[in-house]
Amino acid sequence: MKLSIDPGRCQGHGRCHTLAPELFGEDDEGYGQVLGDGLVPPDGERAARLAVANCPERAIDTGE
Repeated sequence: MKLSIDPGRCQGHGRCHTLAPELFGEDDEGYGQVLGDGLVPPDGERAARLAVANCPERAIDTGE
């Protein structure tokens, strides 16, 4: 699984960062960003799916 965030959809609610801080961060303006290269380790898939399901703008893609 590889995460990405559509910057045109993200409104900066921060749910992704709150639910999966090991996978998401925030830029200088408070918008979500994927940490590292976006590849999710197997033990992080549950947190990634939780963040995807809770994004109100559906701005997160898992590449699946």
